[in-house]
Amino acid sequence: MNLDLALYVDEPPIPTESSSPTDKASYERWEQSNRLSLILIKSHISKGIRGSIPDYYKAKDFMKAIEEQFINSNKALASTLIKKLSDMRHNGSKGVRQHNMEIRDIAAQLRGLET
Repeated sequence: MNLDLALYVDEPPIPTESSSPTDKASYERWEQSNRLSLILIKSHISKGIRGSIPDYYKAKDFMKAIEEQFINSNKALASTLIKKLSDMRHNGSKGVRQHNMEIRDIAAQLRGLET
């Protein structure tokens, strides 16, 4: 069984009585793959994330919604990190080395968001 079939293949047309057995079997395989993919995806996502994503009938659409959610989250995180980096000043309470390490840490986090 191709569990990821629904993620790579678009939904075939719903078979009618005049559809060939091949078309009916193709739709049944896609439908089963879609149903199992949705169950698997939803069972491996934390409840906090799942609650912020609307329900979808197709696994492919659900994955796109998850991707969109994380793109928006990454933009917000990048904005926060840039603001934090630009507002950082050495105030003498910590050593210069510690201050430089904090700057490098923020820069590394920003580089990680680029990919």
